[in-house]
Amino acid sequence: MVDGEDRTTLRPLRPAAPIDGPLAGSGAAPEPATRLPRPRRPWLRSKPDDHPKPADEVKPANAGKPDDEAGTAAGDLAGTKDDPAATTPATGLRRRRVQFAHAVRQPPHRVAIAAARATRDWSRRPSGRLALPGVFLLALVAATAAAGALLVPATARGPRPVAVDATSAAPTTDPQAPLPGGMPLPTQTAPPLGTTPTGPVVGGSTGRPSDALAGWAAQVGPKVGISPVAMQAYGYAEVVLAQTNRSCGLSWTTLAAIGFVESGHGQANGARLRPDGKALPEIIGLPLDGKGGRMRIPDTDRGVMDKDPVLDRAVGPMQFIPTTWQEIGADADNDGVKDPHDLDDAALAAGNYLCKGGRNLTIPADWWNAILSYNDVRRYAQDVYDTANRYGQASHT
Repeated sequence: MVDGEDRTTLRPLRPAAPIDGPLAGSGAAPEPATRLPRPRRPWLRSKPDDHPKPADEVKPANAGKPDDEAGTAAGDLAGTKDDPAATTPATGLRRRRVQFAHAVRQPPHRVAIAAARATRDWSRRPSGRLALPGVFLLALVAATAAAGALLVPATARGPRPVAVDATSAAPTTDPQAPLPGGMPLPTQTAPPLGTTPTGPVVGGSTGRPSDALAGWAAQVGPKVGISPVAMQAYGYAEVVLAQTNRSCGLSWTTLAAIGFVESGHGQANGARLRPDGKALPEIIGLPLDGKGGRMRIPDTDRGVMDKDPVLDRAVGPMQFIPTTWQEIGADADNDGVKDPHDLDDAALAAGNYLCKGGRNLTIPADWWNAILSYNDVRRYAQDVYDTANRYGQASHT
């Protein structure tokens, strides 16, 4: 106490038990503190009071006091007992509060409306105006990528063959797709190259240019068992591609193998090669009607090339279907006509087709993919490989 005022707050000590003795009735003893009732929570009770106390055993809080003090205490306590729930005994199991129960009870449409409003409010903020276009762009890119992953393989699959084997009445019935990743089928190297044909520069002669390879064909033909006319056609195609598409690396052995598997070098169905390289009678394959392992291709040329106005057929010594010949046909003998029945034209067209897409046929994977693009049958590709390998080895003996 410095300024004359006692600011110390002292609380009187309360006895732990009622005072007995001479001070009990003298009025000097402090009055017992009124005990405030605790708020009652019925849901915390585990079981109701099965044995309530009799009324005569319950002592009022104001027992032993004058009437006026008892009335005052009763009036003070009246305000604490006006809760009906507090006086009602609990009759059920314990109730437990669930956190976030208000969110669980909301109807789904209100949750959606609240989310939409929150998104709208966020989009109006500077951060939302910058981030929202990016989110939409990311979703668009993801949707485009997913659509491409589903649609591009579906359209890329199911390749249409360039040719169909005309030497067999029942072609192979196990069309297979190329191995994934462009791996060779089977794990073999590309067939060896044959002896390089020696001939004129492209465009350096008139008439049938492949006649310039007659000496080379007469020397190599007997070793591999191919007629000189067919050898000139295959060799000339290699010479042309070596000057027009050097990165392809195509060898005549591959073209000769395809010619043998497809038509026996222009001798299928009783045909013969004339000195000018044309096969007569014309070699026309079976109708592509979807039977016997063949694809079904409705007519595309009105029967002009294959003499069939209903279905397409493979034609010529290299067995081109009409639509492929219209795309890749060539005129190798300078007669002004792209004739699929002429082995000179057909061999050069086949070489152009095998070299498409920047293929390098000295690489095993590119070689196998090229053969399978010509005719998507695994046994067919293996037959071509075995034949080309035999021609390449025999030509060097």
